Amino acid sequence: AAAAVGSVIFFALALGVVAGLVPWWLTGWRVRQPLPFWAATPLRVVGVVLIAAGAVVLIQAFLRFVVEGVGTPAPIAPTQKLVVGGLYRYVRNPMYLAVIAVIVGQAPVLGQAVLLAYAAIVGAAMAAFTHGYEEPALADRFGAEYEAYRRGVPAWWPRRRPWQSGEADRAGGNEA
Repeated sequence: AAAAVGSVIFFALALGVVAGLVPWWLTGWRVRQPLPFWAATPLRVVGVVLIAAGAVVLIQAFLRFVVEGVGTPAPIAPTQKLVVGGLYRYVRNPMYLAVIAVIVGQAPVLGQAVLLAYAAIVGAAMAAFTHGYEEPALADRFGAEYEAYRRGVPAWWPRRRPWQSGEADRAGGNEA
């Protein structure tokens, strides 16, 4: 129960700010028409799909942290177990990729290219945080279990087939 409450709070605060408040601050969520209607409509559909897919991935990932990891994605209340199920069998950072998808999706929906630049900045910050803090912290906390997972599952580009715990290491994790 505590993990669920903590995850909901973290979800609302962190993701609400990064994928909601800052995009609103940058755009006022005003729709611009930089392209003719016939060209903008397919792009807006792609944007809606990215936002919806990102939201589904985020909800699934947060639930996985609570149920499988018995904790939260927040560094102040980490999981008790390494989360390696669900989408984490394909890519190590599905939540970060989902946040980027939500931000990128808002760009064509609103016709606001500034959100693409913002998504690039957020992506770079997430990559730096992952490399500088998260990966070393997970290695310290979960040791060989995390190292085997890290060798088998790519950080940013999903593998074609799901990784299985105990699977023989394969270069880059994509040959499974």
